[in-house]
Amino acid sequence: MTRRPPIRLRPIQAAMIAPCGMNCALCIGHLREKNRCPGCNHRDDQIKAGACRQCTIKLCTRQGRPNRFCFRCPDYPCRRLRDLDKRYRTRYGMSMLDNLASIRETGLRAFVAREKIRWACPACGKPLSVHRAACLHCGHPRPGLGHLPRGL
Repeated sequence: MTRRPPIRLRPIQAAMIAPCGMNCALCIGHLREKNRCPGCNHRDDQIKAGACRQCTIKLCTRQGRPNRFCFRCPDYPCRRLRDLDKRYRTRYGMSMLDNLASIRETGLRAFVAREKIRWACPACGKPLSVHRAACLHCGHPRPGLGHLPRGL
């Protein structure tokens, strides 16, 4: 059995934005130290998190091929994407539909530039996780998430 080299932490960049609008660079699966997920756009499915390998949104071929962004689909926004967006709005204070609207309106480059500012910890400057209410590096609370439990 060959050991894979550790997956390096990737900054917020265009390649880390999933078809659904999720910024994979903010996912706890990518930010954790052990078994780091490279993001759903990575070519090697064997090293992705199980949820990413089996994601019906990522694997959707409604356009005849896997979608780069869901807003290009004639069924946009589909039920799966609306359900995912509702869950993320409620639990994590982030919207995939808002992200996709921003990408569509201003372009991917501008979206990524805003994400770098939006998701930087105000105390230490390191990336925040969308799945945690506090910075993984310094413990500073994530701005605007007073309603989320700190242990998230």
